[in-house]
Amino acid sequence: MGMWASVDAMGDFPAEKRIFGAVLLFSWTVYLWETFLAQRQRRIYKTTTRVPAELEQIMDSDTFEKSRLYQLDKSTFSFWSGLYSVVESTLILLFGGIPYLWRLSGRVCDSAGFGPEYEIIHSLVFLLLATLYSALTGLPWSMYNTFVIEEKHGFNHQTLEFFMKDTLKKFVVTQCILLPVSSLLLYIIKIGGDYFFIYAWLFTLVVSLVLVTIYADYIAPLFDKFTPLPEGKLKQEIEVMAKSIDFPLTKVYVVEGSKRSSHSNAYFYGFFKNKRIVLFDTLLEEYSVLNKDNQEEPGLEPRNDGEGDNEEIRTKVKNKKQGCKNEEVLAVLGHELGHWKLGHTIKNIIISQINSFLCFFLFAVLIGQEVLFAAFGFYDSQPTLIGLLIIFQFVFSPYNEVLSFCLTVLSRRFEFQADAFAKKLGMAKDLYSALIKLNKDNLGFPVSDWLFSTWHYSHPPLLERLQALKDTKQD
Repeated sequence: MGMWASVDAMGDFPAEKRIFGAVLLFSWTVYLWETFLAQRQRRIYKTTTRVPAELEQIMDSDTFEKSRLYQLDKSTFSFWSGLYSVVESTLILLFGGIPYLWRLSGRVCDSAGFGPEYEIIHSLVFLLLATLYSALTGLPWSMYNTFVIEEKHGFNHQTLEFFMKDTLKKFVVTQCILLPVSSLLLYIIKIGGDYFFIYAWLFTLVVSLVLVTIYADYIAPLFDKFTPLPEGKLKQEIEVMAKSIDFPLTKVYVVEGSKRSSHSNAYFYGFFKNKRIVLFDTLLEEYSVLNKDNQEEPGLEPRNDGEGDNEEIRTKVKNKKQGCKNEEVLAVLGHELGHWKLGHTIKNIIISQINSFLCFFLFAVLIGQEVLFAAFGFYDSQPTLIGLLIIFQFVFSPYNEVLSFCLTVLSRRFEFQADAFAKKLGMAKDLYSALIKLNKDNLGFPVSDWLFSTWHYSHPPLLERLQALKDTKQD
């Protein structure tokens, strides 16, 4: 009875109060749900202290314990950072932080000679101040994660000076993209008339395609060093594999990810007939700087093939800590190229753009509702940027949660399909061993709570992927 009475009582509040209360209630509901899931997984970390029988053949007890402790530390950090985030956002909403920042932005504009008619400039100042606040409040958390957790578990390779320069560079580059794009989007919405949502959607589509196209060539090199993969057996085999599946490969790069972290990755990018592959140096056993300490001679160059090595070098390679052999790298790329061949990339783009169009259409329907602005403290004005913030971040939040879960489920399905594609290429055995190595190198914990993994994991748990490959890994 008490619950229904409280629900009925909410009906007595003005509409803007009900909207505001619903937003706060949903944000805390999501936080409590995420905390519940995290505690279930944390219990797994705490109680699973021995390697399960089904994992004994693929994981030693030392690595298992290291990964368990690493994930425990990450779980603790996630709990406190999540609590801070939800409390901070609640206080900002309760004490009118958004309208306050808008008024402050207005005063900055007034002092520079821009009156109320310059709403776009006002909006850009608001964005600059909001992102600056977010960067400053997030900096301690980022530093703790990098220099305490990642450092403790052997992943961090950054100095404090490098970290601060990198953070500043990221902020500047973000503003160079965010502010011009936002100003054009606001202008399109202002002059677009009744069908502005179509023009806004098309604009964001073009921007996203341009950013994807230029990111690896012009943006990523501002932060990391990209070098062409040297001529040799690995490059030749990559080119042969790409040609066999009609992948229009133009270049293969190695990115110096090791100067930041020992985590590894690989990806491809580009449109139409201009595809490039990027390999992290930490993925490559022959190029990982973490393995250079195992070389007897400081000047020893990485091998281009597996022949001509003496027994001592072979033993050292066998005991290397980081990265995959060439055959395993090819298997990982076979998986990645499977995403392209099976149309996963195009499907994700289509889903993203359908969602974007739907959101802009609903924004067009809701932007005229003054009660939404009043709910967040904007009684006398309805700025377009604030409308975008309220509708996309708060009003759409339930929809965004559902969509995120559906995309997570779809992603896991795509991962199984890409594994199956690599298997068809005859790479099941090498992909099997590569997944085990990557899990070890990144200290992934192979045991997960079923509900936590269902909600969060965009990739299937390791054991499930290995089982799917195991039956025919000798093919």
